[in-house]
Amino acid sequence: MTSKKKTLTARLKIPAIAFGILVVLFFLFDKIVMPSYVQQGKTTKVPNVVGHSLDDAIKLLAGQGLVGKKADVRTDKQYPEGTVVVQNPPANAEVKFGRGVYLTVSGGEMLFPVPGLRGRSVRDATFALERNGLVLGTTRYEVSDDFPQGTIIEQDVPEGTKVSSGKTINVVVSQGKSGDRVIVPDVLKKTLTEAEKIITQAGLRLGNVSYQINKDLLPNTVVDQYPRPNELILPGQAVDLFVAKQEEHPGSEN
Repeated sequence: MTSKKKTLTARLKIPAIAFGILVVLFFLFDKIVMPSYVQQGKTTKVPNVVGHSLDDAIKLLAGQGLVGKKADVRTDKQYPEGTVVVQNPPANAEVKFGRGVYLTVSGGEMLFPVPGLRGRSVRDATFALERNGLVLGTTRYEVSDDFPQGTIIEQDVPEGTKVSSGKTINVVVSQGKSGDRVIVPDVLKKTLTEAEKIITQAGLRLGNVSYQINKDLLPNTVVDQYPRPNELILPGQAVDLFVAKQEEHPGSEN
């Protein structure tokens, strides 16, 4: 009896297993094979996924029967890290179902380390910043017993800080020890005659005068000076001026 029962049980299991296999095959056929067959040759529009996160972009594309694929990563100022910046094919393109859409993802904005400027001359600091895509900002002057005249005492952004390209770095520059130095007067936008008089009265002397074409100021107006206003320098030291002149036109003397 026992042997007969086992045989009967085994015979009953075979149809059950076969039924289970048929159910699985039906599910695969209904959910995967048939949709693929029905959609074969049909087209869909590519949705716009630029600006979406990579995961969201892939989901949006899947909803249209497309396959999102990460293609590349690039630095980008406009879009946050991890968001799609370029898609190929582009939005609204008519493509076949199942088509792959390649996505370029933002790696965020490229940042540059701020170099150490303390102890450097303004000229050296300017070059060091430019090599890192940065810009020397305002320069403020202070008396210092520790730093030679013309060298940088402080910088407003610490060395090693990573900042975006074009960031301005402001500095404090040493005027040297106070001693018997005099303050450089501000002669910007003064006439050359007025500037020379002010410089002489301050115990300094007029240095080199260079002329620059300037359409915004009257001729013989001071557009720049060196040393800069409010610096401390030795008595009798020269102050060089840059003075506006008009643009010369060929034949204007005729």
